[in-house]
Order: sequence, then structure tokens, then C-alpha cells
Amino acid sequence: MRRPLALALGLLLSIAPNRIVDAVEQLAFENPDDGRLRPWTLQAGRFKGIVVVWLLSRHPEHTSILKRPLSVIGLVMILVPRQALAAGLDLAYENSDELEEKSWIRPLTRLLGGCFLVVGLRAVRAAGRNTETASTNT
Repeated sequence: MRRPLALALGLLLSIAPNRIVDAVEQLAFENPDDGRLRPWTLQAGRFKGIVVVWLLSRHPEHTSILKRPLSVIGLVMILVPRQALAAGLDLAYENSDELEEKSWIRPLTRLLGGCFLVVGLRAVRAAGRNTETASTNT
């Protein structure tokens, strides 16, 4: 179930990153119309969607490349959500300091970080089991 959902989200991000950004801006900011995206932000989102679709459409062990970075990003989002959010906004927006986040964004950042950490650690655990199984079968 998780894999098809992740594939669908990656496909949506690769096809229509502007719609996703517009929707998230409306939800996340008190002043969503004030944000000025950096010129490459939408292309970076599209590229990320393509990479996710490409990795997930291949054999599951090819996604193991993402397990450690996903875990580290999740841990950072849990421990320092304000700084993680500021770094992400600085990467995406020319005027990130002018954007006013809604009050629930920081707790959501921490929750999303927890999800990233769990997914990353589960991937590490699954990769360990696959390695053990492969070594006992030879």
C-alpha cells in the first residue's frame, strides 16, 4: 500500500509541481501570495518526483540508497524543527523571511520528521534481514 501511494505522489510531483506548491502554500502560510519561489524550485520538485518514481519502479533494494539520508533528515526535523523548516524555506524561496507560517507547521514538521525516521529505519532493518537471508542461502 505504501509503495503505490509513494509512486502516485512521486508521479504527481513530477507532472504538476506547481499545483502541489500552490496547495501547500495556501495551507501552510498566513500570507501565501507573498512567497517568491526561486527560479529552480519547481524544476527541483519535478526532478525529485522523477527520481522517486524511478527508484520505486525498480526492484525494492534499489531504494536502500535513500534509507540513511531519510533517517538523518527525519531526525533533524524532529530535534530542530524550526531550523529544518527555515533551511527548507531558504532553499525554496527568495523571501523566506517574509513568509508567516501557520501555528501548526512546526509540530507537523516534527511529525513528518518522525515518519521519515520510521521509514528510514524500517528500510535499514529490512535491508539487514535481506542481507542475512542472502548470506544463509549461499
